[in-house]
Amino acid sequence: MNAWTFGVQVFVTLFVIMDPPGVVPIFLGLVSPFTEKERRKLAVKTAIVSFTVIITFALFGQFILGYLKISLPAMQGAGGLLLLLVALELLTGKNEKKGEQPGPSDVNVALVPLGTPLLAGPGAIVATIIFVKQIEGVAMGVALFAAIGVLHLVLAIILRYSTGIIKVIKASGVTLIARIAGLLLAAIAVQMIANSVTAFIAA
Repeated sequence: MNAWTFGVQVFVTLFVIMDPPGVVPIFLGLVSPFTEKERRKLAVKTAIVSFTVIITFALFGQFILGYLKISLPAMQGAGGLLLLLVALELLTGKNEKKGEQPGPSDVNVALVPLGTPLLAGPGAIVATIIFVKQIEGVAMGVALFAAIGVLHLVLAIILRYSTGIIKVIKASGVTLIARIAGLLLAAIAVQMIANSVTAFIAA
């Protein structure tokens, strides 16, 4: 496999796993309490957080998981529980109170749950580690990191321009999106927990 083909494979695989278009409703639901300028910043911060996590695991993933003796099912379970807590906040409307003082919490939203584990979750992390094992030569290594970089650039653009939807749908639409996002996030969380339990049982 040449470097170009490998890079495209990495991009497509991670794009499908991370599913940026599918994350948009959840992103809008979480950032709705913030101003338009802050939403655009959050879109970029989210992409940066996800990129940092993926690159870190690409470089040190095997060592980190091996040293801490962390299995993929354990990561899935932890990520699922974390997402479930955020989903409950969206469903009950508790996150809307953050709009009163958005400053201190905007970075937290970009870190958790948007940057990780929603985007840079167990699936994307494991896929990245597998791709790292397939690297043969400098060209393929460069292709891997270039693909990850381009993917997160596309991700930032998608999230940044999605914030304009909030202007159109107004407050009632934002509330609806937040509730739908909460339901989607809860479903993702339950699926991650179920996959974790199934993997533990199978082991």
